[in-house]
Amino acid sequence: MSCLIVQSDKTLLLEVDHPDAQACRLAIAPFAELERAPEHVHTYRVTPLGLWNARAAGHDAESVVDALIKYSRYPVPHALLVDVAETMSRYGRLQLVNDPAHGLVLRTTDRAVLVEVAKAKRLAGMLGGRIDDDTIAVHGSERGNVKQALLKLGWPAEDLAGYVDGEAHPIDLAEDGWHLRPYQAEAVDGFWAGGSGVVVLPCGAGKTIVGAAAMARASATTLILVTNTVAGRQWKRELIARTSLTEDEIGEYSGEKKEIRPVTIATYQVLTMKRKGVFGHLDLFSARDWGLVIYDEVHLLPAPMFRFTADLQARRRLGLTATLVREDGREGDVFSLIGPKRYDAPWRDIENQGWIAPADCCEVRVTLTERERMAYATAEADERYRMAATSVSKLPVIRRLIDRHAEEQVLVIGAYLDQLDHLGVELDAPVIEGKTSNKERERLFDLFRTGELRTLVVSKVANFSIDLPEASVAIQVSGTFGSRQEEAQRLGRVLRPKSDGRQAHFYTVVARDTVDAEYAAHRQRFLAEQGYAYTIVDADDVLAAE
Repeated sequence: MSCLIVQSDKTLLLEVDHPDAQACRLAIAPFAELERAPEHVHTYRVTPLGLWNARAAGHDAESVVDALIKYSRYPVPHALLVDVAETMSRYGRLQLVNDPAHGLVLRTTDRAVLVEVAKAKRLAGMLGGRIDDDTIAVHGSERGNVKQALLKLGWPAEDLAGYVDGEAHPIDLAEDGWHLRPYQAEAVDGFWAGGSGVVVLPCGAGKTIVGAAAMARASATTLILVTNTVAGRQWKRELIARTSLTEDEIGEYSGEKKEIRPVTIATYQVLTMKRKGVFGHLDLFSARDWGLVIYDEVHLLPAPMFRFTADLQARRRLGLTATLVREDGREGDVFSLIGPKRYDAPWRDIENQGWIAPADCCEVRVTLTERERMAYATAEADERYRMAATSVSKLPVIRRLIDRHAEEQVLVIGAYLDQLDHLGVELDAPVIEGKTSNKERERLFDLFRTGELRTLVVSKVANFSIDLPEASVAIQVSGTFGSRQEEAQRLGRVLRPKSDGRQAHFYTVVARDTVDAEYAAHRQRFLAEQGYAYTIVDADDVLAAE
């Protein structure tokens, strides 16, 4: 019997223990999103955005239908197959193109669709006059806004309007004993063929290298947007090591420096800073004739950045991320304004090729003391997660896990600063949090990289874009509620391949019978979709083990 049950409500049920489960997961991953991942049967959902992303990445309706039919245990509902084909056919019936005589226009292969959207209130003020039955003018400044509006109307436009080359600037990849990995080269080719869009790769798989290779392909001035100053400086170090760029060619635009150079690395925080209701640093977008804009960790893009990006549609845009999951539900805006998914490599595929470390994921369930249980039971609903997540009953387990991995480098990761400060004292380990200066962060990270520090306690500032290759153990003590993207980022901190090939370990310490356990189950969904399984153990067993 086959491993998949396809239901008419567009849910897919995958039997995890079936011999074909892994092959089926890979076949449906380009177009289906995991919703629930209990032990034996995982539930996926087919959504319009998932189908349009698949279409933009080169998958057609026939390949999606074939995957569903091949792995389905029962006949696939005919209505669902028809809906898949019709939904995917919506992508590209409207195209944004540059007309030599009229500039930016919206062109259609289906006149009725053009008539329909032209009357829509969402597009009011964005469109110009009708040029012919199949073409309508678009105000040049509205390219991004039109794409956003059309997606919401269910008619995602294919953007073929092209891009300005920007100011040329020579950038070559260094040739000193390294080369692009096959999947990195494929990712760059996929991005360049589409002109703009998102590359999805696991943490530790070298997304920065993909960015560098895209810069070399463009050979133009480049604006790189990053999550924080430490991440920006890592980008700078990597670009100097991997490309022909020199330190003088790369500027930092952050809270500490305001350098504008042919390659400029700016933080999201500075660009979204408001003073007296005004975004004071937006001139950076027009400071150079940028040929390429790179969005690092695009799944974390702050909401104001979407508005700014709407005005950058003539620039090539590359989004880099480990997961397109956004907890605010704005995946559609990433699709519209940065671009559709151009390349997506399953984490397990990259692991099997030896490019990221194999990882063991374990959830350790702690029983609260009677006093803690009573305090939890009588607390207000909005306080319960914090109480459970920061329970001091977790401390003995954390200590034992660190002892178990005494010869390895361990990150203890949490969300609540008072908990982290307490752990820092109890574990005699330094703490890195938001108020830690960039200089001190870099000092501690360097000590950790060299092995002088074995244990480091970190807040969510270390969720992303931190290169700690020898970290092999992560112990998560609290998180941002049920954030799937955060879970992926935290596992990613230990996935850099180890010099001796050893396995990575990712522990989540959870208070049982509380919302802490419920949020943990939600957080694990994305990683379950990538093929990671969590073993669940009791804290008493951990404490009793030698």
